[in-house]
Amino acid sequence: MTLFLLVLFAALVFEYINGFHDAANAIATVVSTKVLTPRQALAMAAFFNLAGAMWGTAVATTIGRGLVDMHALTMGTVLAALIGAIVWGLFTWWLGLPSSSSHALVGGLCGAAVGTSAGDWHVLHWSVTDAAGHHSGLWPKVVLPMFVSPLVGFVVGGLFMLFLYAVLRKVRPRVINLIFGKLQLVSASWMGFSHGSNDAQKTMGIIALALFTGTQAGAFDNIPSWMEFLHTPEFKVARWVMVLCALTMAAGTAAGGWRIIKTMGHKMVKLQPVHGFAAGTTAAIIIQAATHVGVPLSTTHVISTSIMGVGATKRLSAVKWGVVSRILWAWVLTLPVTALLGWCSQRLLSMWL
Repeated sequence: MTLFLLVLFAALVFEYINGFHDAANAIATVVSTKVLTPRQALAMAAFFNLAGAMWGTAVATTIGRGLVDMHALTMGTVLAALIGAIVWGLFTWWLGLPSSSSHALVGGLCGAAVGTSAGDWHVLHWSVTDAAGHHSGLWPKVVLPMFVSPLVGFVVGGLFMLFLYAVLRKVRPRVINLIFGKLQLVSASWMGFSHGSNDAQKTMGIIALALFTGTQAGAFDNIPSWMEFLHTPEFKVARWVMVLCALTMAAGTAAGGWRIIKTMGHKMVKLQPVHGFAAGTTAAIIIQAATHVGVPLSTTHVISTSIMGVGATKRLSAVKWGVVSRILWAWVLTLPVTALLGWCSQRLLSMWL
């Protein structure tokens, strides 16, 4: 029981970090265009993150049972995964780099799972097809989207912006700024909702996995009757887990990750309201589609590349590619580094647990 409480605490710490680390995903464009002040934007993002987090469990199911063999895991595995993800999240936040909390959690889980199974890589589900023909596993749900989604964000964001240029070419800039200043509130709200619906579910999946492994190991056999809700003989995401994760992410978002907001909102490219609307709408559509099919997408990757694609339509030099290269390195390193951190954490925990 004590170990589960440690896992729950670590999961909520990760969710809180996810909230302020990825707050920039939802509000970078609306802050950079000065449609809202940072505090107004954070309050809006927190509200819509909370609403989105209560929307479905498809991504949580992918994280909890679609990527690794959950029957081969222990509570210590889940704790090690969270430690790896938390360390990387805090490190990249300190550097002001918008890395992927999603991939940090996946990397930590995979590394910890391999450590638990004494180096047996078969504990990882690379590609699985169920009786209904649905595909799951690391390749279709994580690796492939990791490469495809940034490209889609860049291309669709650029094409959408070119379309808006064509439609608005005869409209005066003052009118455009007035119209899209209002519309950007809609796109930023949708982006916040999409972020909550995808990112909050990842921690829900981890907590549900911890409840399942704890039940299998008999950790909840002697608990009081009023705590029977912890017994989870089958993997499922309970309502109390959804509410707890939603509130924690909203609190983290409200705290704000100012270092990353500065990078996303000001350093990467200078935007006007019409650009912010195009980038936010593009990212929200892609993330919402991924959430529907249970893909734990990197919201950071999608909004960053959408901003890049929109900014590149002004001129390629409008995008500060030096800043972009630092962001790309963080993306490339996230999975292997967090996998190593998860593995090391599991090996250290195994000495005490």
